[in-house]
Amino acid sequence: MPAIEQLLDLAVRIQQIPAPTFSEEARGAFARSLFLRENLEDVSTDSLGNVYARLPGRFKKSKPLVVSAHLDTVFPSSVNLQIRREEGRIFAPGIGDNSLGVAALFGVLWNLRERHIALEHDLWFVADSGEEGLGDLRGMRGVVERFGEEVLGYLVLEGMAFGYVYHRAVGVRRYRVTVKTAGGHSWADYGMPSAVHELAAIVTALASLRLPRNPRATLNVGTIQGGMGVNVLAPEARCELDLRSEEPKTLAKLTRRVEKLLAGADREGARVTVEVIGERPAGEIPANHPLVTLAARCVSEQGIAPALTAGSTDANIPLSRGIPAVVMGISTGGGAHTLNEFVDIEPIARGVKSVARFIELAGGIL
Repeated sequence: MPAIEQLLDLAVRIQQIPAPTFSEEARGAFARSLFLRENLEDVSTDSLGNVYARLPGRFKKSKPLVVSAHLDTVFPSSVNLQIRREEGRIFAPGIGDNSLGVAALFGVLWNLRERHIALEHDLWFVADSGEEGLGDLRGMRGVVERFGEEVLGYLVLEGMAFGYVYHRAVGVRRYRVTVKTAGGHSWADYGMPSAVHELAAIVTALASLRLPRNPRATLNVGTIQGGMGVNVLAPEARCELDLRSEEPKTLAKLTRRVEKLLAGADREGARVTVEVIGERPAGEIPANHPLVTLAARCVSEQGIAPALTAGSTDANIPLSRGIPAVVMGISTGGGAHTLNEFVDIEPIARGVKSVARFIELAGGIL
């Protein structure tokens, strides 16, 4: 089987294993079995579900490079994982985010071995957990706790980011806002507070906040739940709120504004509680950092003009601690986090080559 078809086949096999955040065990076990099959060393799984494997370098005292890809997906286990292939694309929920990224851990290994590249430094492969949603980057937090600063750096693989080099981490703060009332009958108790009405007023007020464009900040109410029936004054309603900015001071200022608004939302008969449910710290390394320039060079070698950018990824954790990290992609695609998610087939070979080249050269620049 040609290398590209072998990699695509592996990506599909990974995609077919459901892996919602907090339920990545089966996909992690599959990754572990593949690491063992490849005769990598120190294969293990930690208490968070992160799967590790080491490709030894020639010099034991050299700092390692850590290459990771997250196992989890936004889709619940009930989602139909049907695949279709058409016009140079593969469509499937989670195929690009991040089944292809996990498969690329092995594609890169095959590329290095095929070219007989002997690295001076150890190379750690990590298939990590809890990147999506309320996972709050828990897997990568564990990875960085394990390796700390004694690394060349962290390279995070994403399936659909080919051509981009992420070196800035967008900070995120997430809340669950809950409103509780006594409830009642929509006719007999009309005029008493309804939790749904109260929450709707809060969401309207949040949506009316003017947000800065430079540095950019965003606010999103991603979920709303509540109510018992069409003729019932809702006794409870809740929403989940996502705040973001690539500049920590801007995010902190937005956070204070939102928390002040929420603190003033209580009124007689309507109790509002606010819970922090996630926090992704911001951070960055400069555009002229050796890892950034190397990543850009490796993308350029594949005939693509690299774009330096920011995002909210596993790289947030090392970047927020001042540890060098970049994100590179394997292919292009679209429809992320939808049932029509797809990846383009043609760029995959070049994406793998760019990442393998980065790994080959990283030890010589730091």
